[in-house]
Parts: sequence; structure tokens; C-alpha cells
Amino acid sequence: MLEIEIATRSEVGGRNHNEDDLRHGRNGPFGYAVLSDGAGGHQGGAIASDLVVRLTAHALQNAVQASPRELTQLVLQAHDAVVQMQDKQQRDRMHATLVALWIDTRREEALWTHVGDSRLYLLRHGRVLHVTQDDSVVQQMVVAGYLTPEEALNHPKKNQLLAAMGTEGGVDPNTTEQAAPVQDGDAFLLCSDGWWEHFSTRDIEDHFAVAASPADWLQRMAEHIAGHATPRQDNYSAIAVWLGDPAETTRLNGLWSDTVPGPIPGAG
Repeated sequence: MLEIEIATRSEVGGRNHNEDDLRHGRNGPFGYAVLSDGAGGHQGGAIASDLVVRLTAHALQNAVQASPRELTQLVLQAHDAVVQMQDKQQRDRMHATLVALWIDTRREEALWTHVGDSRLYLLRHGRVLHVTQDDSVVQQMVVAGYLTPEEALNHPKKNQLLAAMGTEGGVDPNTTEQAAPVQDGDAFLLCSDGWWEHFSTRDIEDHFAVAASPADWLQRMAEHIAGHATPRQDNYSAIAVWLGDPAETTRLNGLWSDTVPGPIPGAG
């Protein structure tokens, strides 16, 4: 059975309110993490992200098992709840992103899902193995070859989402098609766009390589963000999940190779 260590960090940045929300927990042999970035004005984003995280985390806390279909259904239920809250509070602009992770420590498997531009990174042997693809205009431009990932960071349309929790027309969650195998030493980073926009994948790997724990990893990255933030810095939040012995996770002991690991089949 895999051991899990989790740390979180959430900062308001240059905004008046923090509209990011996050939660994690254990449910017997299962572990989970949920993060959401809200938007909508007049603290509507905070209401949306709180609702999304609270409902998703509650469902995962009480789940006896999870499948891609069940995880997708949880997301759809949370989306419907945001739509109902919009009607109740007359906040039709209120919406939120979502990224959620479920880990089965006995089977050594993980599932994840996301909507919007909050991301999940999976690191193995110190290298980024997988990154979720944003539901955004610039992500489509990157996939089509019109932009590089670096150019996308400063593109004027970088904040235009193609999907979010609570948007009209429903959502199609990006859920792993099957459980992905995980192993001792793997690490996950779930984060809002206010966090990941400051880092290339190599930057994330470099901070990971010298970190002594998940909390230390987030601390190092948060210090980097604070040192480079503008007065209008967005809220920035992250959850770090380490599997196995944290010391072994970051030890440069020959696990590194010159070849980046291959993609995970069916990963969303």
C-alpha cells in the first residue's frame, strides 16, 4: 500500500478576495484532492469554487470506490449545483474551474478529471510525465501549432475558457479513460492558473528536485511567484501530493534518465 503525503498553499495575490478553493482528505485506502478557481465578480467566484470543492470532496470522502464514469458523474452533479446557485442568487456570470484527483493506495492506481484551466501535473522520477490540457482558446492554438507554450503564457486571450463549471450548455469533463498506474516516488501537483502561469515544466521539475517535502516544494514555488508577481497578481493555489517516501521521491540517485517517460494511456 502506498503512503500519501499532501500539502496545500493558497494566496490572495494582488486581489481583494481569494476565489480559489481547495480540499483534500483520506477515505480508508483512498486519497483525494480537489481544487477550484472561481470567477464571476462580487465574490460570486468564491461562492462557485466553494460549492464545487465542497460537493466534490464530500462525494469522494464517502465513496467506496471510483471509476472514470463515477468521477465524471460527480463533476456533472457539481456543475448542475452551480447552475442552480446562479438562478437562486441571480449570478449568471458565476462559474469555476475544477481539477480533482483520486488515488487507490491498495491497487496503486489514480484517476483524475478537470474542467477549465486548473491543471494537474504528474511527475515520475523527477520528470513531468503528464499535464492536463486546458479548456481554453490558447490551448487549442498550442495544439494546432499556432503558439508555443511559452507564447501562450502572455497571449491576450490566455484567460478565455472554452468550458467551466456553471457555463451555459453543460460541460464535458476531461476524465481519465481508465485508472492510471502510479508508483512509489510519484508526485502530483494540482494548481490554478495563477500558480502554473509562472512555471515551465522544467521549472516545476527543478523546484521538485531540491524539495524535502510537499510543503517545501510548494513553499519554494510560492516564493518564486511572490518574487515575480505584478500588483494585479491573480489568486494562486496548489495541492502537492507525494506517494511513498518523500526523501526517495526527490533523491537524485540514478532514477533520472535522458528519456522522458512515455504518455499515460487514456489520461485526460
